[in-house]
Amino acid sequence: MTKVAYGSTRPRRPRLVPQVAALSAAGALAATLGATAGVASASSVHRSSGRSKVVPLVVYSAQGYDKLATEDFSKKYHIPVQLDDNSTGPLLTQIEASKNNPKWGLLWVDGATAFAGLDTQHLLLRGYEPRVSWNSLGLQALPKDKSYVPTGVTLAGAMAYDAAKVPNPPSSWADLLAAKWKGQIGTNDPSQSGPTYPFVAGMMNDLGGIGAGETFFSDLKANGLVVNPTNGPTLAALASGQINIALVQSSAAVGATFSDKNLKVRYLDPVTILPSAIGIDAKAPKQEQVEAEEFASYVLSPAGQKVMQTGDPTGDSLYYPVLNGIAPRKALPPLTGVKTQNIDPYVWGPKENTINAWFDQSIVQ
Repeated sequence: MTKVAYGSTRPRRPRLVPQVAALSAAGALAATLGATAGVASASSVHRSSGRSKVVPLVVYSAQGYDKLATEDFSKKYHIPVQLDDNSTGPLLTQIEASKNNPKWGLLWVDGATAFAGLDTQHLLLRGYEPRVSWNSLGLQALPKDKSYVPTGVTLAGAMAYDAAKVPNPPSSWADLLAAKWKGQIGTNDPSQSGPTYPFVAGMMNDLGGIGAGETFFSDLKANGLVVNPTNGPTLAALASGQINIALVQSSAAVGATFSDKNLKVRYLDPVTILPSAIGIDAKAPKQEQVEAEEFASYVLSPAGQKVMQTGDPTGDSLYYPVLNGIAPRKALPPLTGVKTQNIDPYVWGPKENTINAWFDQSIVQ
């Protein structure tokens, strides 16, 4: 393939975002969650009046705080929940395999592309949106047909690195292809890791198309790219010294710095916005759909936001809220200092299976 000058024609910021460990606080954890106007009110969460007899709500989720959230929801609203916690890829495979006889009621994972792909197959309930006060991140993540509900935002393709071994880390995506980084870079398999497909699609979007993106990842492979299934194994490879640079989800990258002070995080220009979201099975029984709507409202309520921000403190809790009045965790840098891009999930979502198959065949193998 023709070589591409990756990103060489786009203007760049004079400098990248400083290392996460040195960043100032983005805001305190929302100690006044119950007082904020940005979250769903109690009356909009629990609408038990006139509700039919409850049925189990089957939740497919890849969120680190999902067990705590479903247990709290079930306790508060007396709705039994059956949680299937797994990586995003296997959960989507399960949905695809059972789409004529679905076994799920609600899906909660990272990546709007996954939900757009399901929506284009008419597998998601449309027209529901909790009564909340969205901030700019939430408004950007809302689909026009209200087929899924954003619950938070992280960044796809954050660069975590060992500063003791990499005192002068790459400053652009093109720099990753330099010979001095040969065999030192790792990332995840997008067919397994939900946050990784938006990273791959984001690179393709930024470079001008699928072909240019395939060339970039092929060149990265030629430079010794190490691919593991998900964030955890990739960061373990970083900790063990198998690699010195990891391209992973921002929440995982920042969380890893808590236990290893040599680890730092940078965001190369641009980094892709990665919404987490909830989608409801369009073919689920009506009562289960009602309960799923209640769960989505709960997640965006004071109680739900508290669980999200505390339930996985070194992982998924490190997200940017999508509601007015809720501040991100202190460890997170303000997004005003990060050059980001939004990719159209309805452009890239339907391409996910094809691109993931190419990645597995051409990059993972």
